[in-house]
Amino acid sequence: MRSVYRVAQVRSAESALMATLPAGTLMQRAAAGLARRCAVTLRGQGGVYASRVVLLVGPGDNGGDALFAGAMLARQGVQVGALLGDPDRAHAEGLAALRGAGGRVLADWPKRIDLVVDGLLGIGATGALRGTALTLAEQLAERTPRPVVIAVDVPSGVGVDTGDVPGTAIHADVTVAFGCLKPAHVVGPAAVLAGQVELVDIGIVPHLVGDPALRVADTADIAAWWPHPGPVSDKYTRGVVGVATGSAGYPGAALLSLSGALAGPAGLVRYAGSAHEIVVPAHPSVIAAPRMAEAGRVQAWVCGSGLGTDDRAAAEVRGVLAAPVPALLDADAITLLVDGSMSSELRSRDAPTVLTPHDREYARLAGADPGADRVAAAQKLASWTRSVVLLKGDRTVVAGPSGEAWVNPTGTPALATGGTGDVLSGLLGSLLAAGLPAIRAAVVAAYIHGLAGRIAATSGPVTAVDVAAALRPAIASLTRTPTGTAPVRPT
Repeated sequence: MRSVYRVAQVRSAESALMATLPAGTLMQRAAAGLARRCAVTLRGQGGVYASRVVLLVGPGDNGGDALFAGAMLARQGVQVGALLGDPDRAHAEGLAALRGAGGRVLADWPKRIDLVVDGLLGIGATGALRGTALTLAEQLAERTPRPVVIAVDVPSGVGVDTGDVPGTAIHADVTVAFGCLKPAHVVGPAAVLAGQVELVDIGIVPHLVGDPALRVADTADIAAWWPHPGPVSDKYTRGVVGVATGSAGYPGAALLSLSGALAGPAGLVRYAGSAHEIVVPAHPSVIAAPRMAEAGRVQAWVCGSGLGTDDRAAAEVRGVLAAPVPALLDADAITLLVDGSMSSELRSRDAPTVLTPHDREYARLAGADPGADRVAAAQKLASWTRSVVLLKGDRTVVAGPSGEAWVNPTGTPALATGGTGDVLSGLLGSLLAAGLPAIRAAVVAAYIHGLAGRIAATSGPVTAVDVAAALRPAIASLTRTPTGTAPVRPT
């Protein structure tokens, strides 16, 4: 599990650490880590000696990090030049170190460049790039061939605390992050611009105060959280998930959500809906009924995909909200919540609820788009609805009503195709039925769903059927149990 911290927390930790160290120590640590990563990249391109590096240097400490790193590279035989965004505000000691090591200040871009170091703006900057920094960023984007770019802590021009990109920004191939991850590294369009993020330990972690702004699950977390049957398990103790999706107009939604549920850890899947006649031929292990009231006992409900918005659909949603078990509401079920007629049933539920909106569904439900800060948007809706909110996107955000937030690292544009959300809902519902807490079930489902999308994309254009088929290999790659062990269902 990786923790992500906001700028104020990082600044406070840096101040606490610097009070215990000789002046300049923290910058030297950061510069050493940056120079080491630059050297690794240059070696991969043919060698460090005589390679050509351009530093984009802004005012303040971020520019100082770049200058000191440039000096370290120059002492290894690299030809280092610096383009200064504001010569009068360049870090004086860093500039002197660069010149002392044989580096120089440039008046313009050189013809040949092997590597660009983006040190224009750091974590204290806000708003879009402007002035010389904007000009340098635009000139870099226009270069052909484009050189490899390594960003200092964050790519210049991104919203560090939100992951938003308010205007032109540097697109880095690698970002060398100092001390800890920041939201711009993992969420929103900024995460794409950060490229590969490499974390350099500069000693601030023990001084970070407060809960992380975000958490990012890794493979070990997903493997540890996945429910496995034990030697005395049966289909009922493993969990029974009910799926109320699809309709005569959208029968495929039922089949896709059931595909997701069947790939999950639940021991039995029940279906309730008007597509019941086509369900059993496609999925013989599913027990199907025309209505929720006839489906039998379940440990969790999945409701909404392809359900429609007529009176029958509304009755099914109300039935799910009234059930004393965890419930996932998606698609049409979310639409049926918009007029507020079911808000009291939603907010008064004792059992956990998960909502899985994409941006347009979020806007209909919350009255506004998620906006620049997707994490805050998901947290706000989670608090208002007293639900776990899984806000879909390339970097899906999962937020709980207490404020806890996670971001999924496995998303892929390949999942932007019809029906993949139905598959996700079924998988998530199966995890709920198997006993996972709602926020953890959402994190696990998003992670594996994203991984399945990546697997499916290796064979060409992706459909929801492909994603459903890839769930099992995705799960198997993460959750193989060593021979001789007997994992138990989480409590």
